[in-house]
Amino acid sequence: MTISLRSLALTTALTTIALPAAAQTAWDMPTPYGDAVFHTQNIIQFADEVREATGGALDITVHSAGSLFGHPEIKDAVRRGLVPIGEILLSRLANENPVFEIDSIPFLADSYSDAQALWDASRPTVESLLADQGLTLLYAVPWPGQSLFLTEEVTDPAALQGVTFRAYNTATEQLADILGMVPTQVEAGDIPTAFATGRVSAMMTSPSTGVSSQAWDYTSVYVDVNAWLPKNVVFVNTEAFEALPEDQQAALMEAAATAEARGWEMSTSETDVQIAELENNGMTVVSPSEELAAALSAAGETMTAEWLERAGDDGAAIVGAFQAAVQ
Repeated sequence: MTISLRSLALTTALTTIALPAAAQTAWDMPTPYGDAVFHTQNIIQFADEVREATGGALDITVHSAGSLFGHPEIKDAVRRGLVPIGEILLSRLANENPVFEIDSIPFLADSYSDAQALWDASRPTVESLLADQGLTLLYAVPWPGQSLFLTEEVTDPAALQGVTFRAYNTATEQLADILGMVPTQVEAGDIPTAFATGRVSAMMTSPSTGVSSQAWDYTSVYVDVNAWLPKNVVFVNTEAFEALPEDQQAALMEAAATAEARGWEMSTSETDVQIAELENNGMTVVSPSEELAAALSAAGETMTAEWLERAGDDGAAIVGAFQAAVQ
């Protein structure tokens, strides 16, 4: 090697040593649902896209199925800065403010187009309420429509009296009470055990949760009522977000917008696929009888009226904007 080549090699080596290693921000992200659930699959892709867009400078590790924090703990863990980012079912926050449960009022918005209009109407208020707690909303994705899983077909709503019912938020508890059922709070991961031990014998949930929990092992009838489309939300601790460089903030928000659009598409296609999977595993899929549909619709009207009383001006403004959009 000539002297000039040796000098060039030495200069390059010294320059490389002198350069600081690229800083990396590592975020842990707890989520409540398993890897087979489309919400989690969407989040994993979201994390990959953030990592790619930032050149690995922002690295999000997804901890699914409540493995890092349980579902009831995730929101406060993010708020307190124990983790910077997380996902929850929005209506779990109903006890904090009625606005958080608007997407769980039966038959208020029972289609994807109506669910989108309701989200457009309620999103600014949801964002403001979360911001007051130091949380920045990233995106929201709905579950497929919620329907009844029963051990036997019910056409007369009176047959639901006294039936033990799996609840997962305030709205499902209220619906059970109106229909004369006995609600018990059960997380998605505990559904099979709750049925096996007799804690519950019926539930209202999405076909996605029905498939992921193998509902055919403990129920036999799926009543396709499509009562509401509750949403999961992903949010970040605002201080953690603002601590990121501006280019990483922009990359995170862009990936969030992409994840929201993709998630709604995934949810839409998920519905028919998962209902077919229930049938393939021996479940009977039926439409509700006129009597059952009427009882559920009446329950929805009661819950809407009660919600409007609790939600006050914010609730009236959201419902007004929603109804104007869908008319």
